[in-house]
Amino acid sequence: MLKINVALADDHILLRNGLASLINSLDNYNVIFEANHGKDFIEKLKDRIIPDIVLMDINMPEMDGYETTNWLKQNHPEVKVLALSMYDNEPSIIKMLKCGAKGYVLKDIEPAEFKTALDSLVNKGFYYSDLVTGKLIHAVNNSDSTERNTLNGVSLSDREIEFLKYACSEMTYKEIAEKMFLSPRTIDGYRDELFEKLQVKSRVGLVMYSIKNRLVHI
Repeated sequence: MLKINVALADDHILLRNGLASLINSLDNYNVIFEANHGKDFIEKLKDRIIPDIVLMDINMPEMDGYETTNWLKQNHPEVKVLALSMYDNEPSIIKMLKCGAKGYVLKDIEPAEFKTALDSLVNKGFYYSDLVTGKLIHAVNNSDSTERNTLNGVSLSDREIEFLKYACSEMTYKEIAEKMFLSPRTIDGYRDELFEKLQVKSRVGLVMYSIKNRLVHI
């Protein structure tokens, strides 16, 4: 049986090497190359076989997983992208799927489920885990009831605004997660999503935006 060619794009070298070893140990799968980020991936793609599957991290320097996945959708739509992330929040999942990912799994996934995800991509063309299905259903159910606010040209949900207000306090991100009854990983997702939306690079940037738009008063 022909081998399924897999490529990896992730800036965490230790994790990436471990994944490559796991994939190569599976029947019918073969890692053909690894990349540190999106630009590195595109460069390496020029003189190599086009992979059947790409494991794509989201948060990477130079060119992140969203942009790289969207580039693949435009230039190589036959390639199936499996997003591999530590973020389990709805915005990250939905955005990655909109960019063209055919599946989304967390980095703490069990090897058996990981193999199931790869097989599903090959046989069905997609892999929607219980995590993704649950988040999508929740997003659809709340799409009409979730009020959105536009501040300085940026659309923010009530939960994002709530997070921004807490971010302006002395609370740690872990304490904010407890206050909002969310996992620390989800809070990380809110933070990174807002970094991108608001075009800021730090918590100080979030605070400055909040003060400027009168979400908090000093």
